[in-house]
Amino acid sequence: MSHISGFPPIENPNAHTLILGSMPGVESLRVGQYYAHPRNAFWPVMGELVGAYPVLPYAERIQILKSAGIALWDVLASCHRPGSLDANIETASLVPNDFKEFFSSHPLIRHVYFNGAMAEKCFIQQVAPLLEPGSRQYQRLPSTSPAHAALSFQQKLQAWQIIITPPIKAC
Repeated sequence: MSHISGFPPIENPNAHTLILGSMPGVESLRVGQYYAHPRNAFWPVMGELVGAYPVLPYAERIQILKSAGIALWDVLASCHRPGSLDANIETASLVPNDFKEFFSSHPLIRHVYFNGAMAEKCFIQQVAPLLEPGSRQYQRLPSTSPAHAALSFQQKLQAWQIIITPPIKAC
């Protein structure tokens, strides 16, 4: 099994929304960019929602996310996983990122969205027990991975629209 490590967060102090994956895939690790697999729907979705279209240079897409108040990271700092599939992550090898510190330095983040089931599962098991209760809202969205073919691009896009129009909670 190969030991892999993720990327630092894409963030800014004014971020209000955090999108969490589980761990970058092989292609992303190879090129050093989040969601680099050409069939991953993340950048096409971000293009439709905030203008971070996949045809733009990576640095420009990142700047657009930051300008929209969106931070991007992965739940895991490292793990053992052959290939790219979340299903192949060795549970005993999970090392989560430091979310206590991250949330402390990003107090405006109120909405956390998981890019798929594995990101949510790892967060609930590895991170949530270490955090103080807060006012953040958490929600799983359908994975943008090409391995998640149960939904069409349009269905994924519709589900992901919540990141730009989060629900308003009554007081």
